[in-house]
Amino acid sequence: MMKLLLLLLVGVSVCINSVMAAGPGYTLQPGDVLSISVWKEQDLQQLVLVRPDGGISFPLVGDLQAQGATVEDLRKEIARKLAKFIPDVQVSVALQELNGNLIYVVGKVNRPGVYPFSKNVDVVQALGMAGGANAFAALNEIKVLRRENGRLRSITFRYSDIEKGKNLEQAIVLQSGDTVVVP
Repeated sequence: MMKLLLLLLVGVSVCINSVMAAGPGYTLQPGDVLSISVWKEQDLQQLVLVRPDGGISFPLVGDLQAQGATVEDLRKEIARKLAKFIPDVQVSVALQELNGNLIYVVGKVNRPGVYPFSKNVDVVQALGMAGGANAFAALNEIKVLRRENGRLRSITFRYSDIEKGKNLEQAIVLQSGDTVVVP
């Protein structure tokens, strides 16, 4: 019974910390879930999903672009638009789920998959999240695939250079949607 309680507390702590880790500078991404509420307005309390196009919809406000905005930026914009209808409006926006910032690690790693992140993650850290490379991986041929302006770009990563402390600039910070390919 005590072990079960301890596991439950650890699980709750991890969930709370993942949302708290987003911090004030976290920028919203498609897939994130927000809790938006207006004080003393029962009908203006909703869970809102950031759509694939980066927008959200909220009553009396209409559509807003949320992708790339911080939670605080979005709160201010909603309050500004609602001020036309509600005097001294008090808006609260909270990040409920971090589902938007995802990286993909595929190929010859121990745990290939999709990994959410809330803070900066570089290529080495992503490999660690995936349990490291397996014995058959070609560590000097790792690629990061990144979509920029609608075009797919390949960025080379040589693990042996990092091990030797050389060419450290290649350990780039990953962006949402990046794929690390370990051949």
